[in-house]
Amino acid sequence: MFYYYGRKKQIAKYYPTADYPVLVEPFAGAASYSLHGDNWRRDVILVEKDAQVAEIWRWLIESATSSEILALPNLRTGERSSEFLHIIHAVTKMAFKYKTIKVTPVLERNWEISKRVMAAAVHKVKHWHLILGDYMLAPDVEATWFVDPPYKSEPGMGYAHGSDVLDYYKLADWVLSRRGQLICCEGAYGDYLPFRPLVTLPGVAGKLSEERIFHRRGEASHSPDLFDVSGNSAAT
Repeated sequence: MFYYYGRKKQIAKYYPTADYPVLVEPFAGAASYSLHGDNWRRDVILVEKDAQVAEIWRWLIESATSSEILALPNLRTGERSSEFLHIIHAVTKMAFKYKTIKVTPVLERNWEISKRVMAAAVHKVKHWHLILGDYMLAPDVEATWFVDPPYKSEPGMGYAHGSDVLDYYKLADWVLSRRGQLICCEGAYGDYLPFRPLVTLPGVAGKLSEERIFHRRGEASHSPDLFDVSGNSAAT
């Protein structure tokens, strides 16, 4: 829906299909998986600890209209903005620390694109639910759980609530106690669940970035086995 550092818009297609009519994202961010394909039609529950990010979702869910979004002022290179919705379109982790930002050509273009995307898609989120707070506030429901926390170690630093304050082994215990389908995202340093490679992408300065996944199907799919990237059961 909007630009956000670490969002899954470009790789959402690689993740397993949601099996349940309820879809929970306990680290909502830009909620790209919930917006992918027809996932948005499900009973989507977003949990977001960053109050500024949650406020964007509250606006989109509760009041924003397509015409209102399209009427938002354009950004012009060289001017400055203190609006958080503008700042995160710089697509950098540093955006979470900025109070104001100078508009660059990239930011101007991202905002122009994002306005069109939000206006076209805002109708999709009107039935969604938002919870402001820690992931543990998510309701204990049988669902597809798409868990995309700040990645462990350096990749997850810089967010308002980043990897430096997250207990990953407590998170793992909580995840494994969820009922339903588990889809958990991580990077190269994730070791608190049996993650497997999902896809390798070009990163910063020509480096490759490996996306990894832990997947457990629930009873709705009649298979408790782990998922491998070919789409087959991991069992033999």
